[in-house]
Amino acid sequence: MEVHLKIIGLLFIALAWVHIIFPKYFNWKEDLKPLSLINRQMMIVHTFFIALVVFLIGLLCVVASKELINTKLGHVICLGLGVFWTCRLFIQFFVYSSALWKGKTFETAVHVVFSVLWAYSSIIFLVVALG
Repeated sequence: MEVHLKIIGLLFIALAWVHIIFPKYFNWKEDLKPLSLINRQMMIVHTFFIALVVFLIGLLCVVASKELINTKLGHVICLGLGVFWTCRLFIQFFVYSSALWKGKTFETAVHVVFSVLWAYSSIIFLVVALG
């Protein structure tokens, strides 16, 4: 399990850094113009904090994988993370519209990759928590 937690950690750290390109890739400068100043700034600030939390979860998995596996607190943390990423997996299929990815090669690949990542993360965290 330690190897799995370290893999998840490295993937999350990479995912956190990918958030840097979101404003440009998703054309936020133009797309968010119609929003009020508070809503524009909330998008940017929330994206930063999502990236920060994903980075910190990744760092936790890389540097404290043994503690996550071998302590009661680690199991509780993994249970919380397992529930969190299971909810994220649910959202992938039941909240985001399939119109965002169906029939689009790149977007479908991204959908599949992240579905696998959320499922993998959910399973590993829950197995550690309940193991």
